[in-house]
Amino acid sequence: METTERNAKLSKDSMINKQLINPESIVVVGGSNDIRKPGGKIVKNLLDGNFGGAIHVVNHRQKVVQGIQCYQDLNELPKTDLAIIVIPSQYCLETVKLLAHEKGTRAFIILSAGFGESGVEGKQLENELVRVVEEVDGCLIGPNCIGVLNKNYTGVFTTPIPELSATGCDLISSSGATAVFIMEAGMTIGLKFNSVYSVGNAAQIGIEEILEHMDLNYEEQVDSKIKLLYIESLKNPQKFLKHTKSLINKGVKIAAIKSGATEVGSRAAASHTGALASSDRLIRALFEKAGIVYCSSREELISAASIFNYKPLQGKNIAIITHAGGSAVMLADALSNGGLSVPKIEGPDAEKLLTYLDGGSSVTNPIDFLATGTAEQLGIIIDYCEHKFDNVDAMVVVFGSPGLFDVENVYNVLSVKMDICSKPIYPVLPSLINAQEEIKVFMAQGNVNFPDEVVLGKSLSHVYHTSKPTDRSENQEKIDVERIKAIIGQSENGFLPPQKVGQLLDAAGIVRTQESIVDTEEQLINELRKFEYPLVMKAVGPIHKSDFGGVVLGIVDQNQAISSFHALLKIENSNAVMIQSMQSGVELFAGSTREKGFGHTIMCGIGGVFVEVLNDVSISLTPVNTAEAYGMLRKLRGYSVFKGVRGMDPVSERLMVDVIRKLSAVVEVAPEIVEIDLNPLMGRKDDIVVVDARFRIEK
Repeated sequence: METTERNAKLSKDSMINKQLINPESIVVVGGSNDIRKPGGKIVKNLLDGNFGGAIHVVNHRQKVVQGIQCYQDLNELPKTDLAIIVIPSQYCLETVKLLAHEKGTRAFIILSAGFGESGVEGKQLENELVRVVEEVDGCLIGPNCIGVLNKNYTGVFTTPIPELSATGCDLISSSGATAVFIMEAGMTIGLKFNSVYSVGNAAQIGIEEILEHMDLNYEEQVDSKIKLLYIESLKNPQKFLKHTKSLINKGVKIAAIKSGATEVGSRAAASHTGALASSDRLIRALFEKAGIVYCSSREELISAASIFNYKPLQGKNIAIITHAGGSAVMLADALSNGGLSVPKIEGPDAEKLLTYLDGGSSVTNPIDFLATGTAEQLGIIIDYCEHKFDNVDAMVVVFGSPGLFDVENVYNVLSVKMDICSKPIYPVLPSLINAQEEIKVFMAQGNVNFPDEVVLGKSLSHVYHTSKPTDRSENQEKIDVERIKAIIGQSENGFLPPQKVGQLLDAAGIVRTQESIVDTEEQLINELRKFEYPLVMKAVGPIHKSDFGGVVLGIVDQNQAISSFHALLKIENSNAVMIQSMQSGVELFAGSTREKGFGHTIMCGIGGVFVEVLNDVSISLTPVNTAEAYGMLRKLRGYSVFKGVRGMDPVSERLMVDVIRKLSAVVEVAPEIVEIDLNPLMGRKDDIVVVDARFRIEK
């Protein structure tokens, strides 16, 4: 589609406008002749990029800037679509006001720093900029960014400037410097780019808004199918989730880094659940829900993008083809550790393949055809893996050069086979000096190189194990919706009293242990007649029972029950005692938290007092479907308890999945619930029973 047609079709629902994407005129406010500074370099890049419209420069000290007539007074400037501003922060607001109201400018890129990142006053100034821009329905990139790079104009002040291609990656980055580093590293291995957006402080337009624009205006045969993200903050995780899921469902592949995602910091969490909802877990859950490949470094991000450029991996069995034994071993370890397989190759076809190779070669996988391996031998090996070995889903070819002979023929064969084979082939060409020229020729043919086999192995497993976006199907769990809403509606903010906790669990259809609450000895004696020994007794009140000796286990008769009752009532803030049947089984944990911007999360893990110590927890964003719930269990390091270990009976996965689904359904119909803590649940092969539960609401 022609550019003008695309401009006319830009979605009005997106905050991004055509003046930003494809302006007819650009003014650089603060442009100069000094290309060692941003104001000069941005002008040079625009000129070198052959921008098709008018370029203006405003600088009150210059008459001509890099051959362009310069306006010393902003008032003399003609009407202009896009302003790129490179002046001190204190002058930006008045400049934007004049441009917006007098010059018809509707798109702004502010490269200048000194705004929200510098403190309260800078943030106030930043907010005023947004207010002025939105008064005229404009859009703002930045401040504190490197700019925008697309096929229409080179609006960045940095280098290198990659050769842009519609088949390349769209890169969206919170950090300008990181965007530069990603471009530099990607270009050296043959990775192509389509556009680059540096959002800086994201005062108005953040990563979410750019993804929204790309989603709402996506065209199958025109737009890039690869998006790379470097994220420092998300203002609207739900918008991010909506548009990344939509893009991925349209066939786009997305890989992302979220920095600063180790721990959310010190939190005043009143339950296990709140303490376990770390920032990193939330981001991983968000990415998983969307189908985004999670990366922890630029290296992994670039490797994932390179994998996206090749045919998709349809199975987990990888053949390693190499003339370097050590590299093959390291790659095999990386693949195996990531959950992929390097299957043994044997049988008549394997024996036949060996006859084509030099003495001492091996075909069992890794297929090692020695340092004397030739282009012809490589071609034969690849053909066998493609047509003869059914237990091979993909190939990794590791071929460098000791500097003894020209490997160009080898790389030419590899390039042809990568194109014609149905199984993906990933090239690892590590000889960046000895085979430098040959690798350049290989990449010039449109190929991407993986210089490090271990990084490839890790990234390949990440890409393979990233699921497609999950459907937001209605939760079909049988819960008493009206009863749940009534209980919440009749309750005040804070932790629900034990009686209402029991009512909520019953309304949700979650099985709980037999229990009774008493506050006098007479009540205790009457209630004991309803139970069979042994019993558990717990202090009731605003305390964490296990931390204050508020739990007594294994009570075997009435006398022990009476003495335990009086001891528990003496604990500070204890106001009653709960009697429960003593349960056996494996201690499990399930819970939920409501996280700002993310909605509700559901968590599960191995329970009891060690839930935080062992930190063995899975997390998902609601709603959680059945497949996701099973996936949560199978990610646990302690998953083997569900299969039965060391002579123990197994625990029912199906019933634990039911608990997870029901929790998800409960918080969907009662979003006022901000925390649920079911810890422990006692798991057995035939039932799972809640022993202790807490619900906190916040209306």
